[in-house]
Amino acid sequence: MDRTGLLTDRYELTMLDSWVRDGSVDEPAVFEAFARRLPEGRRYGVLGGLGRLLPMIERFTFDADEVAWLQEQGVVGEETAAYLRDFRFRGDIDAYREGDLYFPGSPVLTVSGTLGECVALETLVLSVLNHDAAIASAALRMVDAAGGRPLIEMGTRRTHEQAAIATARAAYLAGFGSTSNLAAGRDHGIPTVGTAAHAFTLAHATEEDAFRSQVAALGVGTTLLVDTYDIAEGIRTAVRVAGRELGAIRIDSGDLAEEAGKARALLDELGATSTKIVVTSDLDEFVIAALADAPIDGYGVGTRVATGSGHPTASMVYKLVEIAGRPVSKKSKDKISVGGRKLAWRRYDEAGLLVSEHFTAAPVVEVRRAQRGASKPPGADPRPVQIPVMRGGETVHAPTLDEIREFTAATLATLPSDARSVAAGAPYLTVTHLEEA
Repeated sequence: MDRTGLLTDRYELTMLDSWVRDGSVDEPAVFEAFARRLPEGRRYGVLGGLGRLLPMIERFTFDADEVAWLQEQGVVGEETAAYLRDFRFRGDIDAYREGDLYFPGSPVLTVSGTLGECVALETLVLSVLNHDAAIASAALRMVDAAGGRPLIEMGTRRTHEQAAIATARAAYLAGFGSTSNLAAGRDHGIPTVGTAAHAFTLAHATEEDAFRSQVAALGVGTTLLVDTYDIAEGIRTAVRVAGRELGAIRIDSGDLAEEAGKARALLDELGATSTKIVVTSDLDEFVIAALADAPIDGYGVGTRVATGSGHPTASMVYKLVEIAGRPVSKKSKDKISVGGRKLAWRRYDEAGLLVSEHFTAAPVVEVRRAQRGASKPPGADPRPVQIPVMRGGETVHAPTLDEIREFTAATLATLPSDARSVAAGAPYLTVTHLEEA
């Protein structure tokens, strides 16, 4: 789908229709995306999806057939239909960089424009950011727990076919080294890996026949799946077929720490000392951390990264915070929002570790001034967090996925070690209003 206008909820356009009718559709407005809380036990979140979202906003338009359908369905009247035929977002967006940390209250995305064009984006913004931030947040915890050992994203079969591509992208920016998903490889340039499943072994008369077929096709550097029948016998067969230069074995069942230890000893005994051990099977950051002392060289993660490690949403919301220059806020119990455009700031200590985040109410001129002087050394005055990402409906910030990946690793390094533990705890920071700090 080239256009993204219909990737929205009906009520966005029924609100728009009312505003077109009463004349308020062109009032200047500011909306903000933020998370009131993190998933239980999480100490930080990671913003994902910005690089996907901005091009989708540029394509947020409606063709004649779509507008006619909206009229047939009674969603909009003729006046709003005319408005939609010429619709595109022409406003500005400021945001945290993709791959940056966020905490409860962090204003990760600020959308400025007319009331009509800003409200129309709500569903799309939340759909992309909630999905990708959940994946990136879970994935970065797994990367950190792996302690430098490579991870493969293998979650395609555990999610929607299009979500699988976004999942691979979010996991890669968080530090995963590769994906099994070919579409993600083609679309985003992510390295792809994959050899054979248990069905391949079962389809041959013997395990040895399967291994010989795979080695003939992929070479001795391939990874052989050795647990279809008996792991120890599978390892012996793998080395007999591929020789001591076998690239790797994969274990997908059993007590992974125990099996990896026995596998390493057997491989060394057989002279395959350079053969690596890769493990799969319902891994997440907790299991990976528990396997830290096992002789494992890499991990394949599927379900727990594709579903955000059990947390399928980042719980982000998108709220109107300013209309016609007037701050507005929601007062509902447990859903209070702070009105007005905000300027987020962070303080770092002399070692470059993040120590606090707060925001101030700020007119747009102050936001722009702060962004121009954003680069300051660690330990200096607080630095603004948001940067311009879209101006006049055109993207102005488009780093490569590898640049985002490098930034994510750098921003993780600003957290102290206790905040990076996989153990459950309160958010490392709660963002506060400067008046409350």
